[in-house]
Amino acid sequence: MEPKKIVLICVAVLVVLIVMPTCVVQCTTVDNSEVGIKFKRFSITDQGKLEATPVTGFVFYNPITTRVFTYPVYIQRVDYEPFSVTTKDAAVFSMDPVLAYQLDRNRATDVFTKYRRSLKDIEAGYMRTCVYDAYRITANNYTSDELMASRAKFEAEVRRMLDSSLGVEGFIVTEFTSQITPPASLSQAIEAKNQAIQESLKAENLIKQAEANAKIQIAKAEGEARALKIQADGEAYYNRTVAASLNELLVRQDAIEKWDGKLPQYTGSNAIPFINASVNR
Repeated sequence: MEPKKIVLICVAVLVVLIVMPTCVVQCTTVDNSEVGIKFKRFSITDQGKLEATPVTGFVFYNPITTRVFTYPVYIQRVDYEPFSVTTKDAAVFSMDPVLAYQLDRNRATDVFTKYRRSLKDIEAGYMRTCVYDAYRITANNYTSDELMASRAKFEAEVRRMLDSSLGVEGFIVTEFTSQITPPASLSQAIEAKNQAIQESLKAENLIKQAEANAKIQIAKAEGEARALKIQADGEAYYNRTVAASLNELLVRQDAIEKWDGKLPQYTGSNAIPFINASVNR
């Protein structure tokens, strides 16, 4: 083949390679639940610099030189594997956090420019580090007893740290919960303490019940004693009244029973008392 033809063929191939990429156009759709980032895959003039712009709706691009990346902007939920942290008195607690977050639509381009990873990769990397550090740093300010007594306060402090560390990167924390598991020795001590408290309360209730029963018995005995006293007083009063009313008659009856039938030998105003008494009656 002649050199001239070879040159012409090479020029033609070079033109095709240059012109063809500009003619190949693809279209994709970015809906309202996502935010799209359109960026150049490479640049001849700005090496290492990522040129990215947010896009939405129908997006036309050249797949050879350009790419479109999308992030969901609805709420994401991450259930992390449990991990351990240490309190300031060297007790080891297990933390099992669940994080719900949402990507700030206006910060999506910054997130992609900085991390160039999917949300799943960011969750497993940067975000998990933030969660772990928030637990670790906060737990180190508590003793084991303080943490168990103030779990709500502890979680609130962890949440504030996450709001700060994730919020500055464009991740909005919408919900945060965790399951805090103390070490086995502390759980046993707490269980023993609770059992002792329950037994103490039970014993206290039994004492109160016994005291109440004793008071009931005392009150009952006192009532019966008062009733007997009232009855005895009544009977005594009755006996005294009857005795007082029958005393004179009994004396006369006794005198009559002892009289031998003989009239007194002496007369006078007081010689025959029971006759006088009879006459007086």
